[in-house]
Amino acid sequence: MRDIETPAIAPGAPASEADIAQVAAAIGDSSRAKVLLALSDGRVMPATALAAEAGVSPSTISGHLTRLREAKLLTVEHEGRHRYYRLASTDVAQALEELARIAQPLPVGSLRDSVRARALMRARLCYDHLAGRLGVALLAALVDGGVLGHADGGYQITEAGFGKLAAFGVDAAGFSRRRPAVRYCVDWAEQRHHLAGALGEAVTGRLFALDWLRRGRSRRVVTLSEAGETGLHEAFGLPRDWAGQETAAAGRH
Repeated sequence: MRDIETPAIAPGAPASEADIAQVAAAIGDSSRAKVLLALSDGRVMPATALAAEAGVSPSTISGHLTRLREAKLLTVEHEGRHRYYRLASTDVAQALEELARIAQPLPVGSLRDSVRARALMRARLCYDHLAGRLGVALLAALVDGGVLGHADGGYQITEAGFGKLAAFGVDAAGFSRRRPAVRYCVDWAEQRHHLAGALGEAVTGRLFALDWLRRGRSRRVVTLSEAGETGLHEAFGLPRDWAGQETAAAGRH
């Protein structure tokens, strides 16, 4: 996991306000926004694939990627002569999620767009953790089942929760202290919390390892298998009708 790089500050130098305009300008171009959203499921992609996602030529995408790197929103990995891009950190993904909460929905221009929009609201990845109706329902189940408790305006793993998570295959006691164990994002579609932080990443990774969670046909979309439906119900009390629960932002995508 990479943190956003920050410029060095000389000792004793006065602090200044964050340059929000610079980051906003980098995100504000529609092609660059599409690049960031394409990478918001945590995977790496080459420039050619990102050009296709953004709907621009390979020569044009180079300038966009440079701008995003200069804004510390992307990092690049080198494998031989190939370059692969990813979001610079989970903070970037969370910022995109927050922006989506206040942004106007894009018009649905086709049946394909409509199907994809519904799938994104149902279950998707927010960088390394679950989002959408499934992510919100899972966090609620963890709280209702006593795995998580409320603390200081957020959540923390309970004593009983450590045991339940260990039985599921997640060693929460072994999380690195460099990253908060439990964080949350306010889901843009549901307008409720979904689980993030080290626990969100670990639970999502475990679901993939068990083949309970699978990547969908569209980028960021995931689906819960029948085994996953049963397994999460038995492990954490996820309601079997989680997919039928009303979204607080019906019609948004």
